[in-house]
Amino acid sequence: MPLNGRFRIGSATKTFTATVVLQLVGEGRMSLEDTVEQWLPGVVQGNGSDGTQITVRQLLQHTSGIRDDGLEIPALESADGYRAERLRTYTPEEVVELAMRHLPVPSPSAGWSYSNTNYLLAAMITQKVTGRSWAQEVNDRIIRPLGLRDTSTPGTFPLILGPHAQGYAFGTGTGTGTGIDVTVLNPSMAVGSGSVISTAHDLNRFYAALLGGRLLAPVQLDEMTTTVNAPELGVRYGLGLAEIPLSCGGSYFGHRGELLGYITWGGATRDGTRTAVVYVSSDGGQDTEQAMLTLVDQELCRTGPRPVRSRAHSVVRPPRLLRPALTLP
Repeated sequence: MPLNGRFRIGSATKTFTATVVLQLVGEGRMSLEDTVEQWLPGVVQGNGSDGTQITVRQLLQHTSGIRDDGLEIPALESADGYRAERLRTYTPEEVVELAMRHLPVPSPSAGWSYSNTNYLLAAMITQKVTGRSWAQEVNDRIIRPLGLRDTSTPGTFPLILGPHAQGYAFGTGTGTGTGIDVTVLNPSMAVGSGSVISTAHDLNRFYAALLGGRLLAPVQLDEMTTTVNAPELGVRYGLGLAEIPLSCGGSYFGHRGELLGYITWGGATRDGTRTAVVYVSSDGGQDTEQAMLTLVDQELCRTGPRPVRSRAHSVVRPPRLLRPALTLP
């Protein structure tokens, strides 16, 4: 594990997407109550789905009813599928079409259902509103202003440039070995929902800036951190942020992320003054997820001086603006 190595942050990307959408709302260029049909006519229709009844708020909150379980992306499903299609490019329209094959949640207004397609649609709406790609907006509104030098929106580019640990999947979570190296991947299927590459240090900077009020006006940050019950995750969920209880009292806001070979958990206290990020370079084992949550909880609940250690898998003291990053082999 190289010091401050880069990795695919997976669904932690959703917080970036929600931040951009809420900035556009704050600028008066769109509304959370706009419908999907208003911005993407005819895209969400058929098989029980109706874009005229789904709002932007519902996309960001995962209450749209759109389901994408079993999207049939071969590279994400099996070792053979990965070997055959790891370089395949998907258009957003192709991925949405796959999701439309699934019947929606019976009553979207009555429940919560996690869906990557929600955030792919949010990325498509961002492009419609601005006339620029989702990647351009994320770069100009978040990555460059915050100086996230090791964070990127790779588009269809399959490599992780710079220092990074190899990612492994299809084995480490099953007890059958270390799996295969899945570091090379065209992440086009995850635009808006999971494609960003970053580091623990950059994610700490992002969470600190977001919860500290540097990226959103107070009214939009309040919208983002107003949560509903998300029983699938066992937490509460706002707009692109989950609210997770702390063992020392209160809660923090963050997001789980996973994209083939990398898993991350991280976030910040409500005021953004303490952050922690932990990631693993595999699909983990039975207790991996709980271990990651425990590490984040311990760091956010820590009192007194923070330790400074030099090894990449230990607590590292970053520059003054940042908070310690935790990485695990």
